[in-house]
Amino acid sequence: MVHIHGFTFLPFLFFLLHSQSHTVSGVGINYGTLGNNLPSPKKVAQLLQATLIDKVKIYDTNPEILAAFSNTGIDLIVAVENYHVANISAAASAADEWLASRVLPFIPATSVLAIAVGNEYLTTDGDDLDPKALVQAMQNLHGVLLARGLDRKIKVTTPHSMAVLASSFPPSSSTFATTLMPTMTAIVGFLADTAAPFMVNAYPYFAFRDNPGTIGLEYALLGNTTRVRDPKGYIYNNMLDAQIDAVRSAINALGFGNRSVEIIVSESGWPSKGDAGEVAATPENAKTYNTRLIERGQSSRGTPMRPKDSIEIFVFALFNENKKQGGASERNFGIFNGDGSKVYDVDLSCQFCSNTGDKLGFGERVSGVARGPSVWCVAKPHGDEKVVQTVLDFCCGPGGVDCREVYESGECFEPNKIHAHASYAMNAYYQMHGRNYWNCDFKGTGLVTFSDPSYGTCRYSQQ
Repeated sequence: MVHIHGFTFLPFLFFLLHSQSHTVSGVGINYGTLGNNLPSPKKVAQLLQATLIDKVKIYDTNPEILAAFSNTGIDLIVAVENYHVANISAAASAADEWLASRVLPFIPATSVLAIAVGNEYLTTDGDDLDPKALVQAMQNLHGVLLARGLDRKIKVTTPHSMAVLASSFPPSSSTFATTLMPTMTAIVGFLADTAAPFMVNAYPYFAFRDNPGTIGLEYALLGNTTRVRDPKGYIYNNMLDAQIDAVRSAINALGFGNRSVEIIVSESGWPSKGDAGEVAATPENAKTYNTRLIERGQSSRGTPMRPKDSIEIFVFALFNENKKQGGASERNFGIFNGDGSKVYDVDLSCQFCSNTGDKLGFGERVSGVARGPSVWCVAKPHGDEKVVQTVLDFCCGPGGVDCREVYESGECFEPNKIHAHASYAMNAYYQMHGRNYWNCDFKGTGLVTFSDPSYGTCRYSQQ
């Protein structure tokens, strides 16, 4: 049973103001918009609240998307497009103008965690993509964030493809490509100095597609059955872990082994359809890979080289994008079709964010979203249990909530999970205090939802 302890209000208030909120590794998703049949950003934001997705990465600063995700409890990573990097690198004033016009109008209502400067900038063809401009643009943006007191909240980074490596196997011997060494040294140094993550777009699919004779399908599909041994003794059961550790080795080879640089998988996915030669691009393989990838993202597992470092993962992608250039597979990485139907069945359900536990399709959730003034507050599914327990204690103590329904004889005791009990108490507190968005913050562990979280005979109060 989840225990509710009594305590005084002032220590709890001090805790809320000064403690660092740690969360279990959540799952993010990439939301691309190169399609002419996609749902509106408002509908996308509304519906993602009823899933386990708690972070969304976009490829620009689309104002409609930024506005749609306000007060949703979902964090955003926004981006500077490759073609705009040179302009921002030219002067700090250009970076400040970009930030002031593209991002500042939407915060803090919209939670922006990071700015991705370019995408695979260093390995994208184009004579106008100067590596020095990338580094300068990152420095300029960090400088204006620092000047505005936003540098701790919003980090600056850039996503790389695996092609920045000279080779990725064996992982322990990996280094960055010789031609990129000066640029990568500057970038990794910047990330270490600013506590920003190193982002890598890692795709076992492409490695398997290009080398089917030497790479096993299960190894690429995160199957954990193959055992690949690194010369230094590390054992790899799937290719993604090997790719992450290859990046780690390359960072260490630059001399940053003693510095703290988090690695985030900013893109990874598997296509459900491809051109004639892409025999592994099937709905079955895509379902297998992304199901395992989501499980990997939700776990706190590290890699053989860093077993204690949990890895944050952004699935690629939310939608099939029918206007994307390239081969057929490039347009078929989505979990959902443009009309909202699922391409294949992957469970994204969030038990305490929705009024249904059914594995519904994205489009089918429309009917389950409450309209009008009804709104509730629940615990984020990835909220740290110690923080959520403290919130529960506060709500049921000095917060004044009647928590009898989550005691053993109450209608909301089952499921006997801390996030379920806290959701009930947090919502009651939220309703009591006028449903202001700050009444559902709880040190970042609360989530406002338009879907009634009531279930069975457990009824959540509403104003």
